[in-house]
Formats: sequence, C-alpha cells, structure tokens
Amino acid sequence: MSTPAAINGKEIFELLRHDLAVMEREFGRDTVSNVAAITDIGEYLRGGGGKRIRPALVLLSSKLFNYEGRGAIRLGAVVEIIHTATLVHDDIIDEAKTRRGRPAANTQWGNSKCVLAGDWLYMQAFKIAVQERNFRILDTLIELTQQMVEGELLQMEKLGKLISLEEHFDLIYRKTACLFSVCMRLGGILGGATPDQEEKLGQYGRDLGMAFQIVDDVLDLTASETILGKPVASDLREGKVTMSVIHALDRCTAEERRRIETVLHDRAFNGVTHPQILDILSRYGSLDAANARALEYAESARKAVCQFPDSEIKRALLWAPEFVVAREK
Repeated sequence: MSTPAAINGKEIFELLRHDLAVMEREFGRDTVSNVAAITDIGEYLRGGGGKRIRPALVLLSSKLFNYEGRGAIRLGAVVEIIHTATLVHDDIIDEAKTRRGRPAANTQWGNSKCVLAGDWLYMQAFKIAVQERNFRILDTLIELTQQMVEGELLQMEKLGKLISLEEHFDLIYRKTACLFSVCMRLGGILGGATPDQEEKLGQYGRDLGMAFQIVDDVLDLTASETILGKPVASDLREGKVTMSVIHALDRCTAEERRRIETVLHDRAFNGVTHPQILDILSRYGSLDAANARALEYAESARKAVCQFPDSEIKRALLWAPEFVVAREK
C-alpha cells in the first residue's frame, strides 16, 4: 500500500478544530465543583493552555474507524483531566515554582489543597468515563493510572541515583508514553478496532510518547527559560537522570562524571555550571544521541499505522511524530 502524502500541523488543527473546541468546553464544565477551591484550581490549570496532544490522539484514532459518536470528545476530556491531575501532583512532588510560564498551582493554593484537587480531578475523570458503560475503557484507564503512580514512585526512589538506560525508558514509558498509548487505544475501542488494530494503535501511541519525552528531556537541558516556561535543567536540579546524561556518563572521564554527580547529589549547580554540563554532553554527542533515539521512536510510530487504509486521518497520524521531534517547547 502506498504511503499517503504528508499533512501539516495547520491541517490537523482544521481536521479537529470543532471537536477540540467542544472538548475544551466539556473540560471546563467537568472541572467545576461546588467547592470553590477545586473550581478555581481547575480553571487556573485549564487556562495554562497546553498542546492538547492527548485528546487529539483519542479523536484521531476514533476517526480512523469513522466513529461519529460523542464518546471520543468525552474521553478526550477524560485523558486531559487525568493529565492535568498528574501535573498538579508532579509539581507538588518536585516542589516546582513555575508551570508553562506561570506560577505553579501549589504556589498559589498550597500543597494540601492542590493534592486534594488533583485527587478530585482523577475521580472526576473516572466519573465521566463511566458514562460510556464500557468495562474495557474503565479497565484500560485503571491500568493506566496504576502505571503512572508506580512510575512516579519509582522515580522518587531513583532521584539523585545513576540509573541504566533501560530503567530510564521504563520510567518514561510509565510517566508519559503509557498515557499516549492509552489515548490511541481508547479511540480504537470506541471505533470497534480489532485486537490486532488496537495493538498497532497502542504501539503508535507508546512510540510517539517515548519520542515526545526524550525530546522534552533534551529541551529541558538546551532551551531557554522563556521558551520552556520553567527554569532550565530542571531535571538535573531535581536529581533526575535523563537519556543524554546517561549516554555521557557511559563515556566521560572520572572528573566529568564527578561534576554531573555533584549536581545530581546537591540538586543544584553548586560549583558546577549549566554550561559546563552542556559542554560535557556536547563533547560526547549525547544530545545528538538522544535526538537520534527520538527519531527512531518516531519512525517506529509511523510504521505502526502504515497498514491502515489511506485517509486524511492516517496522514495526520503519519505527520504527528515529525511535529513531536521538531518542536521547540
């Protein structure tokens, strides 16, 4: 089967513009509570923007099967609410001060209120998902949330420690790629995908999510604070080892290794500067190696959907990996 011509980001937006607008309104309604703090925190988080990649994946995968029901919009809101809840909890755990160029919610309302607001958002997501009356959807979402919580706990255990590339990939699968995979599978479930088709959709989402997170980790080290909307090298400051750092640690001198370990141990650039770390990573081609691995995952994602019939939706799915690896924030 021939590969259809590419489709660009503007065309994808036009394909999904109406559905994403409806999803956004539903997201707004679904995060309203009779407890003002929950509504205020939910609205603040929703107002922070975001790429809405996850609900877009639900919509695209359902449209691949010509699904026309309201379930895709509803589940698009569900995955965005779950994602938002994870951001609330992550910022508390990481003691983050900023998120997307604004003060993090926990700096405005405090940790206690934000923990409970995050819990409420999780439960609200499941309340909405129940409306589909589909046990497979609920099973998929339950497994997802367990994986994500396990990933967060495993990461906490490994903070400040040197981990293997295999351990790192397991972490980013649990924390990021698992949700991308589930978004694709949810759309397939709604559209009546066969088990083999659902597996292909899940693989696409997983590989796209892996590429997304690897690029995210590189940008954390190389982009400016203005573009990132948060301090540069936040991962290193929090004791998190990412792929380019692991790549450099396997190749650098003992003195260079000591510098990297100092930052991880101190959770700060004390006596070691960010440019010095970048210099080490550049010397061993570690940033390029990470970007190359992201490109491999992106290509794997594209191959996963090649067997589906040619359509504008398929073209959008084939282009999305390119957007993920080429983005600047």
